[in-house]
Formats: sequence, structure tokens, C-alpha cells
Amino acid sequence: MALRLKSTYCFAIILAVLFFTPTVNAETAVPTKLSEKDRADIVRIERYLNDLKTLQARFLQISTKGGVAEGKVYLSRPGKLRFEYDPPTPILIVSSGLVVTYYDRELEQVSEVFLRTTPISFLVREKVALSGDVTVTGFERRRGLIRVTLTKTDDPEQGSITLVFTDRPFELRQWVVVDPQSVATTITLNKMRTGLRLDPKLFKFIAPKRDDSIE
Repeated sequence: MALRLKSTYCFAIILAVLFFTPTVNAETAVPTKLSEKDRADIVRIERYLNDLKTLQARFLQISTKGGVAEGKVYLSRPGKLRFEYDPPTPILIVSSGLVVTYYDRELEQVSEVFLRTTPISFLVREKVALSGDVTVTGFERRRGLIRVTLTKTDDPEQGSITLVFTDRPFELRQWVVVDPQSVATTITLNKMRTGLRLDPKLFKFIAPKRDDSIE
């Protein structure tokens, strides 16, 4: 069972998962050294992500600050995301393709940021490439898992996102966001299904009525 979090604290953790505050005068990211096998896996990761048109899964979110939450995630490329947090976490996050909307039912608060400002945005781009405006700054292969760490090429001080894949079968199972304060938030996917036809209404934000469920 997920630990109960105060709404404002939980909201801060969730913002850390999806949003970094730009820094000033950052240096360019330093790419990690990659072997030929590593580069082949980078190509495999890009191909997998570009073939991933829709996804539905349960998720477990854990922060090094001590926060724990669970829920459902939906993804539809390009641009669309939905995070439904299980009670008692009163949060719903929806991306329609341009803007990410955060809804806190407990506070009856709505906040919005542009999708392109979020570190997870590259996962739902029309074309995913682990190059250009993102740089591979870490790569690890261990115990049947492949971990690739990415930072923004022109602003690495924003933090990083690490994608974790199982090798056989090759699947995205986890991502870890580290913010500029070195707080790490891990999202682990379970019961994942891909290639589904998802209802477009999932990616349109409609504020639930006070007495309704946010599901």
C-alpha cells in the first residue's frame, strides 16, 4: 500500500518527476564513452521507443525524499500522457500534446507547464532520438538490464533521466529522474500493455467534480 503524503509535499515530488527549472550559464553535457555494442543498443532503444505508439501500465513511484505513490499511466505518441494516482494521492496529470496539466483534487488546484519543458517529453516525441538536444551521459549493462542516462545537451545542470530496459524481452520497465538538487524519483512499470487503442478522452483534462473520483 502506498504511504499517505500531504498534498503539497506529494505535488512537489510529482513536479520533480516531470519538470525541471532551467538553470543559467550551464555548460554543455559531456557524452559518455560508448563501445560498438553500446551504440548498437542505443539504436535498438531508439527503434523500440519509436515503435512504441501506445502504452498502458500500473506504476510505482518512489522518491529518495521518502515519498511513495501508485497509479496508472497511459501513453500515446506523439505527445500524450496521463498519470492517474491512486487514493489517497489526490493528483491527476494529463498531457494533451502541448501542455501538461497537474490537478490536485485536495487543493482544487490546476497548474500547467509546456510539455517540451519536461524531461520525459522526449519519450512522446513524434521521432525519438538519443542525440541532438539530449546527450547520453551514462550507459550500463548488468544482470539482464540496460540503463541509459540522458541530460539536456545545452543545460545538463537541470538534472538527468535514466531509462531502464529489460534485455529479454526488450522492454522499458523503469525511469529515474534526478533533479538539480540530486533528489531521485523512480517510476517502475508493471502489468504493461502496448499497442492498445486508447480512448482520446484520456488525454483531455476535465476537472472532476468535488465529490467525484479522479479515475
